Amino acid sequence: MQLLCSIARKLLRTHASINNLIRQSASIVCTPTRVDNPFLKEADEIIDVRTPAEYSLDHIPNAINLPVLSNEQRIQIGTLYKKSPFEGRKSGASLVTQNISEHIVRHFKDKPQSYRPLIYCWRGGQRSHSFGLVLGQIGFEVFVLQGGYKTYRKVVQRDLNELPGRFKFKMISGMTGSGKTYILEKLRERGEQVLDLEFLAKHKGSILGLWHGEEQPSQKYWESQLRAQLASFDISKPVWLESESIRVGKLIIPDTLFKKMKAASRFIIDIPIQERVKHIRWSYPHWIEEPEKLKQVLAILKDFVGRKVIEEWNRLIDEEKWEEFIESILQKHYDISYTHSQKKNKNTDAVCQTIYLQSLSDVQLGSVLFPRLLELGDRGT
Repeated sequence: MQLLCSIARKLLRTHASINNLIRQSASIVCTPTRVDNPFLKEADEIIDVRTPAEYSLDHIPNAINLPVLSNEQRIQIGTLYKKSPFEGRKSGASLVTQNISEHIVRHFKDKPQSYRPLIYCWRGGQRSHSFGLVLGQIGFEVFVLQGGYKTYRKVVQRDLNELPGRFKFKMISGMTGSGKTYILEKLRERGEQVLDLEFLAKHKGSILGLWHGEEQPSQKYWESQLRAQLASFDISKPVWLESESIRVGKLIIPDTLFKKMKAASRFIIDIPIQERVKHIRWSYPHWIEEPEKLKQVLAILKDFVGRKVIEEWNRLIDEEKWEEFIESILQKHYDISYTHSQKKNKNTDAVCQTIYLQSLSDVQLGSVLFPRLLELGDRGT
């Protein structure tokens, strides 16, 4: 501890702007306060001091990344440490202090003394404690997460196992193109609680479902977002979500949540295929703009639908007969897949209600769908 305090004081003396912060401080705090709550309400900001690579894989929602080592530096120090722990620690200390100094100048210079950050690293070790110690020397009240990210991850896993059982889920179901995601958006606008799995996953759950220009998050960060959404909901109100297979793109729905989804009441949206075609074309404009890429993706389905069907789809794409193409892929692939998925994933005891709509117009949704959904939802069916 004395060594760390000495390093912190030497670091603080290396930069004039940091000295100014010290002179403005009424007291010097050497030791940060260790806490075990990753969502500490007293904290003004959550700071992840791990590398950018670690942060991108998963982090506490709303945490900012102020790494004490870059990706490359961490590899460099790790390699050196294997050869000589002493030399590794010495070089690591040099890089850490340089990086902390830069962060203080760029991020903390204008923070008031009342500012209270929560800091964490991989397991609450030297990276977070070193950073916290320096900030404490300045005069900030600093919290360090005991156990670091590993503590947070355990909370996520615990909550994803417990939280789904507290809610009454209502499932919007229906063939591809029936506007399930659109309906969820409209329900949210009406003040309903919505868990939009596809929004969090950046994927619509089908072979053409990856959001244009987006990458899916890691499994762990998706679970972080799911946990955060569930924790924000009121358990006295229903949660609306879309019927999904256990996989949404490359991501897997956590087991406890998926079991609750299978047992949830279902509201099947049934609209004419012409309206489904219209909605699909509106929802996937980027595929029309990138026909060659579309054909490359469709080739993956050859073993499922056969070579002749793929050739037919390619011809329709080349001739820009988009309505015919969409209707064909719905009937020859999506509808078949949907029916199989529903049989596989539906709990036979779950209540199902079919709601027929002429279209997805505001008039139909407002006069037919929402009154029916909310009536059935209030009745608990």
